[in-house]
Amino acid sequence: MVNALIFAGGVGSRMKSENIPKQFLKVEGIPIIIRTIEHFEKHVKIDNIVVVCIESWIDELKRLLEEYNINKVTNVIPGGNTGFQSIHGGLLKASEIMKDDDIILICDGVRPMLSDNLISECIEDATQYGSAVPVTESIDSVLFSEDGKASSKNFDRKKMFITQAPQGYKLNVIMDAHKRAEEKGVESVSSADLLIELGEEVHIFKGIRENIKVTTPEDLEMLRSEQYFKRFQEFAREELAVEQ
Repeated sequence: MVNALIFAGGVGSRMKSENIPKQFLKVEGIPIIIRTIEHFEKHVKIDNIVVVCIESWIDELKRLLEEYNINKVTNVIPGGNTGFQSIHGGLLKASEIMKDDDIILICDGVRPMLSDNLISECIEDATQYGSAVPVTESIDSVLFSEDGKASSKNFDRKKMFITQAPQGYKLNVIMDAHKRAEEKGVESVSSADLLIELGEEVHIFKGIRENIKVTTPEDLEMLRSEQYFKRFQEFAREELAVEQ
């Protein structure tokens, strides 16, 4: 069994979108959260979807799921006080119907540029390695600072990577990590960061640069741009060709 856990419990303060959480903002008339979920809804290997949502927006999300004929979402639950707690609650709900070696894909709700191939590779690698995190190479130089001044420490950008989502894990791997994290008082929204902090190895694979996380007004503006949305439509055609 392969399940997806979509967490959309944040208010998106960096988006500055007044009273609308960023995941409910629209691109070409469709909410970002729906565009994200649709990738998992349409993927043949995804059996079930759990969504963690801002409690006051659960009714609206359920309405949207019905409007857009999303059938794989079996549970919509309220988020916790932190991102870690939201993911933990979603894992507990998903685990009710999962076995230890089943795969769970964890993804934030603002990834509308996912691809079918990326999800497939995440599932395959998580099955083989127990974990699978898509990454892209850093194309910029990276500086380190703790006091507002750049330190003398030099980072080789060829060895620096940007993590993406979905992140795939065998259920027993991520549940054990969450149990240990709770015992040690450790929290991290990124499951990969959490495992690494606990001393575990994480398998990475090549992601896609178009798979942006819509966090700021600039991200939204880029996503809504004609050029970027054209690429979005190309993704849709590529996935349709794969299905056929």
